[in-house]
Amino acid sequence: MEKVADIASDIGEYIRQQRSNAKISLRQLSKLAGVSNPYLSQIERGVRKPSAEILQQIAKGLRISAEALYVQAGILDLPTGGPVGDAIRADTELTERQKQVLLDVYESFRRENAAAKPEQAAQAKTEHQVSETKESA
Repeated sequence: MEKVADIASDIGEYIRQQRSNAKISLRQLSKLAGVSNPYLSQIERGVRKPSAEILQQIAKGLRISAEALYVQAGILDLPTGGPVGDAIRADTELTERQKQVLLDVYESFRRENAAAKPEQAAQAKTEHQVSETKESA
């Protein structure tokens, strides 16, 4: 039960931080998200753990990725991609669709490069052996 309380507190703090960064009052966010002011306050204080649906409404109100809130709430695993993926997800100038397309392209390049590494290592080893053979001759 303690872990659930920690998650609720963490997601509440994260929502409060995002709201503060967006310079939106609690009352404004509750109106934008379509949730009551007291309920949103309870979420931010860690008293309540919001459902995925409520998180989606809050994300829409904050104009951030619902995925980011789901990760904070423990609903989704932390996405891969490191700082590049984080930067794409955090960019407020992009739509959710644009972010997803960029992340998909980025991940495809990462997979392609990871698959090419064994081939590149084998090719480098062969080239090294050829140059050693030439040197000893």
